[in-house]
Amino acid sequence: MPSQTFQLEGEYVELNQLLKLAGIAASGGEGKHLVADGLVTVDGVLELRKTCKIRAGQVVAIDDEVIRVV
Repeated sequence: MPSQTFQLEGEYVELNQLLKLAGIAASGGEGKHLVADGLVTVDGVLELRKTCKIRAGQVVAIDDEVIRVV
């Protein structure tokens, strides 16, 4: 399972933007569609809020890709 670490620069990043910045989605809009389609989990729980705040210590997964936010 591919894994990457995302270095947070502020207090949080919105989920759709994280998917874009991590290279999983081509745009924030595509990131919103991935979330709306039920393809994304945050800390192992299905997340349907497109702009939920992702903070350091959380783990986001889509398909076999894992993003650890630090």
